[in-house]
Amino acid sequence: MQIIYSLSDLRSARQEWRASNATVAFVPTMGNLHQGHLNLVKAAKRMASHVVVSIFVNPMQFGANEDLDKYPRTFEADCKALEELGVSAVFAPTPAIMYPNGLAQQTSVEVPGISDVLCGESRPGHFKGVATVVCKLFNMVEPQFSIFGEKDFQQLQVIRQMVADLSINTEVIGIATERADDGLALSSRNQYLNTEQRVVAPIIYQTMTQSCQAIVEQTLSPDQAQSHIERILTENGFEIDYVAICDSDSLQSITQETQQGVILIAAFLGTTRLIDNHRFTLSAK
Repeated sequence: MQIIYSLSDLRSARQEWRASNATVAFVPTMGNLHQGHLNLVKAAKRMASHVVVSIFVNPMQFGANEDLDKYPRTFEADCKALEELGVSAVFAPTPAIMYPNGLAQQTSVEVPGISDVLCGESRPGHFKGVATVVCKLFNMVEPQFSIFGEKDFQQLQVIRQMVADLSINTEVIGIATERADDGLALSSRNQYLNTEQRVVAPIIYQTMTQSCQAIVEQTLSPDQAQSHIERILTENGFEIDYVAICDSDSLQSITQETQQGVILIAAFLGTTRLIDNHRFTLSAK
């Protein structure tokens, strides 16, 4: 496995693979890898001859009140796990490589509408940072396939829209959320939960799945389901950022035409912000 730090070395490797007509799948990460990330890598290996994983803690997507310096960095352990999976290359650029003129002078990418709601509303500028860095990474790696987890559902939809709007030549593939046995979505942030909070945290998933079933069976309307979720979470000590029940494509309110819906939740348990989602299918109107 190559560990690549420079763009010139990455492009040399990419040129070599292109010359042999090899396919490339790409998994962008910020490191601190858990089983969910590794499952994305395993999926990528099934799709392509070579897998590239980027490890870059992107300063552009952190807000003023979000501590970039405290983001966990476990580079050596990450590389060991990736080598065991047979990854071809880890791309680990520095901020100076990604943003040579600094963030203030960096050309940015914004995906309007879908970036402005939900996490975009509570974390202004976050998705501009995500879209910009992912667009740059796509141009650097030039993958045929790009693999993302569905846990960050809004992020996945933002990237899909960006790829369509900018005619980027990669297929964006979403992989189902990896969960603990009790349903909690795997996340680097779970390590910040104390013992009591870790017991409570799966209530997000439990309430969400029950509410999806109630909507499909029409025992609750989307509005009633939203109120139900908010009540359960509040009663169990969560501080709600948002609970939204949306059309899964547009992330706008469900209409008579909606066929695929999604419940999206962001809530704090103590100081830890947890996000999750669950999709459901509505019967034809």
